[in-house]
Parts: sequence; structure tokens; C-alpha cells
Amino acid sequence: MASKARIRIRRTPPADLGPMLTAARERTGLTQRHASIAAGLGRNYCCMIEGGHRVPSRVAAERIADVLQLTDQERAQLYAAAVTDAGYSHPARQAA
Repeated sequence: MASKARIRIRRTPPADLGPMLTAARERTGLTQRHASIAAGLGRNYCCMIEGGHRVPSRVAAERIADVLQLTDQERAQLYAAAVTDAGYSHPARQAA
């Protein structure tokens, strides 16, 4: 019997998250394409996060933080916005 994972409520990202990620990406000299490839994430997904339209999963946030070489303060800001029940972190994917 398949377990029913709760459906998460879509969260609105903080207004300053996208600009912070854009600045960090530009600081590292990466394009959106190269940053998304390095993080192992889809380009559109990364663009949506950077554009302030999506909130990353915790796993995606960790990948982005590593690729963009975020400071501790920037990491804390990104992790605070991340959701723990989406994408690779979704309980239905972990149960497999």
C-alpha cells in the first residue's frame, strides 16, 4: 500500500532572496546555465528561484550554496527560505 505524503503549501520566497543569489552567482563569475549545471539542477528551476518565483528544497539549497560559494550569512538566509518537503527532500521520494 502506498503511503500518502502530505501535500505541501507553496511558499512565497523572501523578496531579497533572488537578488542575493544573483549577486552571489555574478560574484563567482558563473552564468545561470553554468551554475545550474554545476548544481545538478534544471536551468529553469534555478532561474525561477533566482527570479523570486520559487522556493528551493533543502537539498537544492545546499547544492546552490556550495556552487555559489555562499557566505555563512547567505547560507543561513537561503536555508531559512528552503522547504524540507519538496523536490528531492519530499517524503514520497525518500520512502522508495
